[in-house]
Amino acid sequence: MKNTIYSINGPVVTVKNTLDFAMLEMAYVGNDKLLGEVISINKELTTIQVYESTTGLAIGEPVFSTGEPISAMLGPGLLKNIFDGIERPLRTISEEEGIYIPIGSDVESLDRHSLWDVKISVKIDDQLSFGQIYGTTQETETIEHRFLTPKGADGRVTWIAKDGKYKLFDVIVKTEDSKGVTHELTLVQKWPIKTPRPVAKRIPISTPLISGQRVIDTLFPIAKGGAAAVPGGFGTGKTMMQHQFAKWCDADLIIYVGCGERGNEMTQVLEEFAELIDPRTNKPLMERTVLIANTSNMPVAAREASIYTGVVIAEYYRDMGYHVALMADSTSRWAEALREISGRLEEMPAEEGFPAYLPSRISQFYERAGYMNTLSGNEGSVSIIGAVSPQGGDFSEPVTQNTKRFVRSFWALDKELAYQRHYAAINWNTSYSDYVIDLTKWYDKNVSPRFLTDRQEMMGILSEENKLLEIVKLIGSDVLPDDQKLVIEIGKVIRLGYLQQNAFHKDDTYVPLEKQLKMMDVILYLHQKAKKFINEGHSLNVLLDTGIMDQIIKMKYDVPNDELEKFDQYPKTIDRIIKRLK
Repeated sequence: MKNTIYSINGPVVTVKNTLDFAMLEMAYVGNDKLLGEVISINKELTTIQVYESTTGLAIGEPVFSTGEPISAMLGPGLLKNIFDGIERPLRTISEEEGIYIPIGSDVESLDRHSLWDVKISVKIDDQLSFGQIYGTTQETETIEHRFLTPKGADGRVTWIAKDGKYKLFDVIVKTEDSKGVTHELTLVQKWPIKTPRPVAKRIPISTPLISGQRVIDTLFPIAKGGAAAVPGGFGTGKTMMQHQFAKWCDADLIIYVGCGERGNEMTQVLEEFAELIDPRTNKPLMERTVLIANTSNMPVAAREASIYTGVVIAEYYRDMGYHVALMADSTSRWAEALREISGRLEEMPAEEGFPAYLPSRISQFYERAGYMNTLSGNEGSVSIIGAVSPQGGDFSEPVTQNTKRFVRSFWALDKELAYQRHYAAINWNTSYSDYVIDLTKWYDKNVSPRFLTDRQEMMGILSEENKLLEIVKLIGSDVLPDDQKLVIEIGKVIRLGYLQQNAFHKDDTYVPLEKQLKMMDVILYLHQKAKKFINEGHSLNVLLDTGIMDQIIKMKYDVPNDELEKFDQYPKTIDRIIKRLK
């Protein structure tokens, strides 16, 4: 009997009295064959969430089973491309079908007619197993695409094609398994988006993901294979910060998922990414970037899928041996999609109407980050930086609180800092990173053992300054002794001269770790000498009148990144000024 639609509730469709569907199976709904996924099965009803607009869908239209889960197409052509939440190529759709995605659009994710210059890396009689590399092609000028043996195609290599130009679905290798079954390997494979790709081993995290942003690298670092949350209210700079991170972090590839953001904001992101130049190669940043754009006016169910589409693409490149940074902006919109679908399914709501399984879904997403030994014998990682948009900037709401449980770096953006044009607007009093202990050996070996001791000292000054500012608000600064006033002054130097960064200044937009260390050394040397000066009975005001504090604040601009020896002059200047005042 043909399966037909029994009821329609927004993106949720049911089919009555059928045994033809399996859980999480992909289905085609209606005469236009809208893409959907089976999310619930009981004796009477099979429930399908539809990833496209159900406008015009009618009861009685057919529903088709496919027998396979929702999967992403993985192969060369992903980089430099822009997809929607279910991996439909937006550029191709706009060229062929106009600016709006038509209902039932079946444009293939990757261009099957493009030719790729393939080099085969296996020989006849080689044994191939799942995840091993059997060939390569230069996907962009900066990234080599490595073809990975699909699941179920293990076996002895019985035939290989000659090196040359091939299309996506051309067979380039044949294998024969132990049962004598022949498998044909092409340039492309599919993988279910909600199933993590397997690895050989998870490696303990020990290497930082360097971003060149001082507040992150010094105070709240993230490791390669780590997870960070960036919570912040409207206008606090989440998107700007993710742009900076994407441009400057030392990941090999960037996957940017715009999940449920406003259309004009996504347009701005797409235009800016297209114009960004990769500082490492002087080529367009898009050469190593995949963009997934799912705007707020697109179907709500596809918003939920977009996060998984992004992470499975990230895992695919990780398995080739690359370090991938995934930016998700924002997971709050994804959680809202879960809430809307849960409401339509009439599930029991938990806090603020979110479904009871919200924490497990968030954990499943962030747990797909990690530093891995891959099945191809390489090392690769996926680092996840998820933006959170709590309503009204309230960090006590469920998405932010549950995200905190599963990430180890928490970069809390502050509205007041944003309004003061303090970039990055990360509040040093409410943010934290648990990766510091894991990264200690790396910093000691590759930068200096002083790096983390300087960090600890600066954190102590900022913490003390925060307590003193509370007193100043109540009774004014005049009652404080000079040694406490000095803490506030040095705190100001740290805030303005170190933590605040100018994304548009050629030497301040990206700061190498060596420069960060030298800047910390100078600030702490000033603190040490000024403290001694005050303890000897001299007045702080006399020292402030020399302008030395402003001079130290401006050193981030005055010392170019390639002339770090200039920092040696600052301790001499401090000593000369203090000696003159005595």
